[in-house]
Amino acid sequence: MSSFINPFARRNPDLPAKSQEIKAWIKEAKGLEESVVVSVTEVACRESGCPDIETVIGIMRPGERIETIRIHKAIADLTQDDFKSMVEG
Repeated sequence: MSSFINPFARRNPDLPAKSQEIKAWIKEAKGLEESVVVSVTEVACRESGCPDIETVIGIMRPGERIETIRIHKAIADLTQDDFKSMVEG
């Protein structure tokens, strides 16, 4: 299997570490067990009125449908405060 690397894409060397940090924040905010898989992806937002980039978080619990959370910020701009409302709300 070959992988395509976009030579025009901007690369942020801090994204892998930031993604791991976000996964930990999500697990803490939602009280998730270790068996739950959390994915963090940054995508272009095509909805009118939203920023160019959004972060999509997938929470995959064994035997359940995937829970999707969309945050209209880039991965690099997210802070732990963005996830506190999950516990408070």
